[in-house]
Amino acid sequence: MKKKMIFTACIFAAAVFMIFFNRRNETGEPDRTGSWSQINQSVERSKNWKKIVEDSQFQLGERRVKGSWNVPNGKEDYYEIKFGTYPSLDGSTVAIPMAAEFARQHLGLSDEDANDFASFSTTHIAYENLITKAPNTLSIIRSSNTFLDESHPVDLIIATEPSDEEIAMAEKENVEMIVTPVCYDAFVFITHKDNVVENLTTEQIQKIYSGEITNWKEVGGKNQKIKAYQREENSGSQTAMENMVMKGIPMLPPNLIKVAAGMGMLVEAVGEYENSQSSIGYTYKYYIDTLYKNENIKVLNVDGVSPEAENLRNKTYPFTTNYYGVIRKEDEQKTGGKFLEWMLSQEGQDCIEQAGYIPLK
Repeated sequence: MKKKMIFTACIFAAAVFMIFFNRRNETGEPDRTGSWSQINQSVERSKNWKKIVEDSQFQLGERRVKGSWNVPNGKEDYYEIKFGTYPSLDGSTVAIPMAAEFARQHLGLSDEDANDFASFSTTHIAYENLITKAPNTLSIIRSSNTFLDESHPVDLIIATEPSDEEIAMAEKENVEMIVTPVCYDAFVFITHKDNVVENLTTEQIQKIYSGEITNWKEVGGKNQKIKAYQREENSGSQTAMENMVMKGIPMLPPNLIKVAAGMGMLVEAVGEYENSQSSIGYTYKYYIDTLYKNENIKVLNVDGVSPEAENLRNKTYPFTTNYYGVIRKEDEQKTGGKFLEWMLSQEGQDCIEQAGYIPLK
């Protein structure tokens, strides 16, 4: 039994070392897991970055040696740190820079450490973690070999709106969620940059994705069959497409349309499909402006309105949307609720704006 326990401990230490070693070999970015697998741009503070938060009430807790691993010159300790008064965060890919900015402001982390600390598991898994009170085990602080408490349940997620399945999951688990907007963004439609079409109406988009319109010539383009891409079920953008755009109109089933597992894959597919102009897809503007860029795509106007910041604030762009802070109602007076309240304060909104988002205030 004792040998088995020692062997298990060795395997665990080796696994931890490999995870950390892989992350340490990246320069300024964490390993490509979770949301980071869908990001191809560096995430760092802006040149005009400024410290906004002073004397933060949200701080990490006790740090202790968790174990050690072999290094060329002997042994090196690695640590575990408690979350303390700082929330365990999870969320959607598009919220990664926001979480990294919070880590810089409250915890004083470098860009490299903030990026490792802000490791999200993507929208659907984040909702599952919140609802089932599971931990987000992706976060570390690289410079000090420190892993975050892997038993601490997620306190708050920063995500797109919940899907019907996620809402049903919460009801089944008797969990009431508080879903609060924290900033604006645009849900946008993208096509190849050489496509002559610049604008689609809401009705045309609905007809493309329901299969009624199948050729670009029907909407002012060339005589080319439309290659329409959609996302997998329960992804943030798929939920937005179903709820905000289609509004109950059935979409073509996956076997009759192209499904991209990940926003990055969808952007690549639209930009590179046989080097043609026939593809269309959807995503969030912040994502393609900041996190995943492709020079071969362009954003379409909808109903003659461009998804510019001012058109989001005055809500003239038809698919103006939000990112949300989501907590369990039972945690309203606890760490998750207190941090969400801070996010809505002027200080919190200033931090969100500094991270490149369009604040509510």
